[in-house]
Amino acid sequence: MVQRLTYRRRLAYNTASNGRKIVKTPGGKLVYQRVKKAASVPICGDTKKPLRGVRAVRPREASKLSRRQKTVSRAYGGTLSGSAVRSRIVRAFLVDEQKMVVKILKAKQGSK
Repeated sequence: MVQRLTYRRRLAYNTASNGRKIVKTPGGKLVYQRVKKAASVPICGDTKKPLRGVRAVRPREASKLSRRQKTVSRAYGGTLSGSAVRSRIVRAFLVDEQKMVVKILKAKQGSK
């Protein structure tokens, strides 16, 4: 006997938001179950690596999460990876050092 599956939603088209899979119920019936879209892992803007400590959820579910699950307690936490933040700090420090060296050399040139 062939069992005919019926849609559980009115939308019958195979779109990205209408994923479904066949599941057998304890009563032996085959029914469609909705499959949600897969959430992408948040990535660092600089290094393009996945961010650790930040949940991979769809935007609607992310709005329901607590702040603790969406960010990391660090500057640019939840946006940039730790290595990216470190490299930015080191770069800023080196630029500042370079400015100081230039200033000192100009002072020495002026005194001569």
